[in-house]
Amino acid sequence: MINALKFCHDNNVIHRDIKPENILLGFHGELKISDFGWSVHAPSQRRHTMCGTIDYLPPEIIQRQPYDHNVDIWCIGVLTYEFLTGSAPFESNDSQATYERIVTLKFSFPDYLSDLAKDFISKLLVLMPQKRMQLVDAAEHDWIKHFAITENDPNHRCNDCNCVKYF
Repeated sequence: MINALKFCHDNNVIHRDIKPENILLGFHGELKISDFGWSVHAPSQRRHTMCGTIDYLPPEIIQRQPYDHNVDIWCIGVLTYEFLTGSAPFESNDSQATYERIVTLKFSFPDYLSDLAKDFISKLLVLMPQKRMQLVDAAEHDWIKHFAITENDPNHRCNDCNCVKYF
């Protein structure tokens, strides 16, 4: 996901709606980002449109501030949390309460999450967009490196059409 999103950002595309429903797996297990309906080609990298999915909205969009590609980085943090716990970190029954939890960064980690997973998520879910871990650093984070399967790994099975290159 990090590599796919890095490709988008390198081409000045901000997705703005990263969430589980917008991730597909190809025939060989390769990850594909889908639903570019909210995406924008933004060479200027500064946007103002309010869009996205409530549980994944970063604080700058909620507060109607100009934003850039860092909104997608926030979404990677929310996505990771949701994949590991089964629910979004700021989820609430009331949308206004969800917004409040997002802009105050009010969430907690379940005890069963590893310290490395918590560290990874915490470096993405940062209120100030410029201080969020960038994708190049995220790809090198110890938690990602621990679970990434590389081409030299014996578990990498591209040749038999059952690729599990990245977790």
